[in-house]
Amino acid sequence: GFFPPSTADTYNRTQYCRWPCECPQETPKCLPGVSLLMDGCDCCKACARQVGEVCNEADTCDYHKGLYCDYSSDMPRYEKGVCAYMVGTGCEHDGVIYRNGQSFRPSCKYQCVCVNGAIGCVSVCTEHQPPRVWCQSPRRVKVRGQCCEQWICDEPRRGRKTAPRHAVEAETRSWHKNCISQTTSWSPCSKTCGRGLSLRVSNANDQCEMVKESRLCNLRPCEVDISKSIKPGKKCLNIYREDLPSNFSISGCVSKKQYRPKFCGVCTDERCCIPYKSKTIDVEFQCPNGSGFTWKMLWVQACFCNLSCKNPNDIFAELESYYGYPEVMN
Repeated sequence: GFFPPSTADTYNRTQYCRWPCECPQETPKCLPGVSLLMDGCDCCKACARQVGEVCNEADTCDYHKGLYCDYSSDMPRYEKGVCAYMVGTGCEHDGVIYRNGQSFRPSCKYQCVCVNGAIGCVSVCTEHQPPRVWCQSPRRVKVRGQCCEQWICDEPRRGRKTAPRHAVEAETRSWHKNCISQTTSWSPCSKTCGRGLSLRVSNANDQCEMVKESRLCNLRPCEVDISKSIKPGKKCLNIYREDLPSNFSISGCVSKKQYRPKFCGVCTDERCCIPYKSKTIDVEFQCPNGSGFTWKMLWVQACFCNLSCKNPNDIFAELESYYGYPEVMN
């Protein structure tokens, strides 16, 4: 009798994987938030395909975000698919269902993300009080047209309210080519002494994309015993400063200018000193081979010493720690 050929034989399957492996010399640079994964051929590192993008045997979907390659629209060949979220790993909040990996804002004060059925949120507003050292009588005020309340300082000595020059901006938002610019506060310095890193996330760029930014920070030198500089009868030294200006250096490259930075001091009791007023400066470095680069750097302007200190390296100890203050502008 006559048997029709099986459906698999009627199609020439595309060979997406080729052996031996041939990979580009440079590892690809993926956009922020896109995973760098081994491709489906187990050959080369490649940027994972995102939701709605075409996938196949070689181009894999971003499984870190719960994506898989859905071949259902390419029957019966099953060669080309589209990256889709795995079903059943979404989240429900206030009667709304969110997909796995989806970001949402339940209110203007919180940014949340759904990860495999669990919802994680960060506060967009900084809710805690400013340091009392700096502000004797802080008060929160609602500002028209803004979601987050702002702190202002009432100065009782003068018996009048100051202008909100003391206002602490809880979030940075400005219009930028139809893009609502959003910037988080800088994270605590990764080291309690010596050079560390501090990170923040901002979309203040031409692509309006959330990008991780980093800056160097040095809260205090490790090699100096600052406690020797504490005045007799005192238990703390708020600010420590070297006598002479000097150059910063990184990997053999030296800053073009000399600097005399302020460092946060130390206490002889259980209090710890942390920055409460700071700014970010750009430092230019010159290297021996003639090349150069610029790094952002934390510039401490004032520190305060307080009992309620957590381990500064534990950035998850409390979402609302003292470090949550955005930088106070002059």
